[in-house]
Amino acid sequence: MAIGVISIGAHLPERVVSNREIAAWANTTEQWVAERTGILERRYAADDEATSDLALPAARAALQAAGPEVRDRLAALIVATCTPDHPQPSTAAVVQAGLGLPALPAFDVNAVCSGFLYALTIAKALLDGQPGQNALVVGADVFSRIMDRGDRKTVSLFGDGAGAVVLGPVPEGYGIHGSTLLANGELHDYVKVAAGGSRTPLDERVRRAGEHLFRMDGRAVRDYAMTTLHKVVGQTLAECGAQLEDVDRFVFHQANTRLLESFAVEAGIDRDKVALTAPSLGNTAGASVPLTLHHTNRTRPLERGERVLLASIGGGMTAGATLLTWY
Repeated sequence: MAIGVISIGAHLPERVVSNREIAAWANTTEQWVAERTGILERRYAADDEATSDLALPAARAALQAAGPEVRDRLAALIVATCTPDHPQPSTAAVVQAGLGLPALPAFDVNAVCSGFLYALTIAKALLDGQPGQNALVVGADVFSRIMDRGDRKTVSLFGDGAGAVVLGPVPEGYGIHGSTLLANGELHDYVKVAAGGSRTPLDERVRRAGEHLFRMDGRAVRDYAMTTLHKVVGQTLAECGAQLEDVDRFVFHQANTRLLESFAVEAGIDRDKVALTAPSLGNTAGASVPLTLHHTNRTRPLERGERVLLASIGGGMTAGATLLTWY
């Protein structure tokens, strides 16, 4: 049997952060934010909500949609996040406990915004050797905790959320056909939170300097994204024996609306095939791909036989793409 996505779940925090708030924090205008990013609002977790608090409802929704028998056949739980609850233990362990799951492999993957596709590819590989089993893959991030609210170029982009999928057996010809993952570590300075790890522990000096907050070289990231998306999408399609026109729906990591619009034009992708959540959710990092998959399925339900291409760019710099046929 092939391995495919058999259910999707999602969860968003209640607080909506408008461009008016962003403009006030970052001494800019609502018009600047909307025109430069195409993002109109995003969601922020409450002060007492951690990443696992968003991941758990998304995971429960995916498990419920998959059916009660799936819990007994779970072979792995993987959480893709770069904003974990704690340095240790893993957020996956916290989610496992919250779900009341028995002993099984549970671990985090950090490839920043590409984390979900890394986790999806790992989960699929694990299931290839365990016929009849399932895996739960969650993407969740709370970027509001690491935003510099005075930096209009980053605070305007990011929001919080969680998405989850259950992988399981599907008939041959359906499911995941292939994936491409890569990292260009020499570019790791493009996107970073410098402090909080073993290199630069948190102290008063670090906090005063803002080294514990998110930083990004926006122009360099955009150039990397435009080039590398072409690379991973093309390589994945080639390995699967498919062409761009064979894809029915594209689910990209929602870096920002303007970047996705530019990429679609440059690649010759029909705009109607590109799912968008960036205008209402912003960039939700590791949650972006599953949240957008969930949204496009609710807006226009995926039909059996549709070919869906998932792709992302993340810090590191990382990238990933996966081609699947919906069942």
